[in-house]
Amino acid sequence: MPKLVLKAGSRPPWVGLGAAVWVQLAAGNSYNFPLFSSEIKSVLGYNQQQITILGVANDIGESVGILPGIACNKFPPWFLLLVGTVLCFLGYGVLWLSVSQTVQNLPYWLLCVALCIATNSNAWFGTAVLVTNMRNFPLSRGTVAGILKGYIGLSAAVYTVIYNMALNNSSSKLLLFLAVGIPVICLAMMYFIRACTPASGEDSSEHVHFLFTQAASVLLAIYLLSTIVISNTVSLSGTISYILVAIMVILLMAPLVIPVKMTLFPAKKLTSAVNSSDNLVQGEGGSTQTDPLLTPSSSATYLGSFHENEDASDVETLLAVGEGAIKKKRRAPHRGEDFKLIEALIKADFWLLWFSYFLAVGSGVTVLNNLAQIGIALGVDDTTMLLSLFSFCNFVGRLGSGVVSEHFVRSRTLPRTFWMICAHILMIISFLLYSLALTSTLYVATALLGICYGVQYSIMVPTASEIFGLRNFGIIYNSMALGNPIGAVLFSALLAGYVYDAEAAKQGASTCLGPECFRLTFLVLAGICGLGTIFSIILTIRVRPVYQMLYAGGSFRHPQSSNNR
Repeated sequence: MPKLVLKAGSRPPWVGLGAAVWVQLAAGNSYNFPLFSSEIKSVLGYNQQQITILGVANDIGESVGILPGIACNKFPPWFLLLVGTVLCFLGYGVLWLSVSQTVQNLPYWLLCVALCIATNSNAWFGTAVLVTNMRNFPLSRGTVAGILKGYIGLSAAVYTVIYNMALNNSSSKLLLFLAVGIPVICLAMMYFIRACTPASGEDSSEHVHFLFTQAASVLLAIYLLSTIVISNTVSLSGTISYILVAIMVILLMAPLVIPVKMTLFPAKKLTSAVNSSDNLVQGEGGSTQTDPLLTPSSSATYLGSFHENEDASDVETLLAVGEGAIKKKRRAPHRGEDFKLIEALIKADFWLLWFSYFLAVGSGVTVLNNLAQIGIALGVDDTTMLLSLFSFCNFVGRLGSGVVSEHFVRSRTLPRTFWMICAHILMIISFLLYSLALTSTLYVATALLGICYGVQYSIMVPTASEIFGLRNFGIIYNSMALGNPIGAVLFSALLAGYVYDAEAAKQGASTCLGPECFRLTFLVLAGICGLGTIFSIILTIRVRPVYQMLYAGGSFRHPQSSNNR
């Protein structure tokens, strides 16, 4: 595998994080499906099961990231972003041609393929920025994952504001924006998303910078929710609408204040942290370095007493290898070290995490894909408010779980998977509230589900990196993400779509109205989350020793790599 060239300095990682915010918003383009699915259904004359299958194609494209997972270790981030822009342009371009009736009578299967290609850009965008920033900030994985996943959660609200205020609720204009606007944004950010020298230690300024970024994202979330509520209750002129959109853009640029501040007010450099005992940075002329997270670590002190029993024979083994007496074999990695995908696949922890995540996001995405139809069935005329509420609470869950899990994992070595248990239990409650089919509980259930959905996404990312390492994190993360489309197929297409169309057929119409349209679906999803709770409890018990080892000193410690042993 070729060595990656790192950008030196303390400022580039923050420039990359600020640029990653915009790419993450682009990576949330799949959340737009509820905004244009109703028009696809009316313009092209599809039934609900066909729309549901389109929703499944939407989820499959978004979550199948095996190729970008492999590519992130072989190509620089800009290459992944370039592939994503091409897929986004081609996929949404075909959908725009069909919905705008520019090209008529396009076959249904072609639209499914086009939507799958369009949303597959998310996998390329998300992998590029997530892997790069996790490696740029290896000591703050939970915080970084929470911030980046939080902005994806906000993307639905951002697109809703654009859809309502700039595009006049036109689905064809929205699809054109997705086909052209997103590629332009990602091409503009391409240069700034790059591998940088990781921080060699934690300092107060880094903590303050993260707090500022989190505060900026919370302010943006509150602004977006307020703007959407105002636009739905008061008629706004075109000028005011554009001003509100401009303010949103300014708030999205807030994370870039950090590198600007670092440029105008540079901090004094501490030379003692430049060369650590692990040789974290090795470069020529101080300008470029090779990525330490893609090469084996040489520290023998990180594992502490976790692998103490192996240390006694290390010297004898090394002497024997040097004398040619034996040929040393690479031992299988322990939890917390760098795993290859094939090594992770044979571990029970991998499948416990995978099934826990799959059952949660599969049931959550079922509601998300059918949110417009759920609202209509219960008598809600404007379903954009439901989508905005879900988006805001999704953001709260993603950002909040990153902050909370980071605090407790450092202070009490509490495994992050504990919060997956809590989220599963709350999801059960939300589905039971949905099954009541009351307008008063609809918004409460949507808010609760949005928070839990965000928690599951945000917790899975650092958990996978801590158990299986960062070296092959891209491919392992995207293997976990396959739970989303598989869940969408099983729970959304085969379950929700079938139940909805069966109830609609009883009513003698293509649109189902009333509580029975989704009640059975919600009860089944509640049972599924109950099973997910059991998996999460077992996983938490198993990985507790890993977290006690990794965070024993109150901060993350790199475990020793097993690659050369």
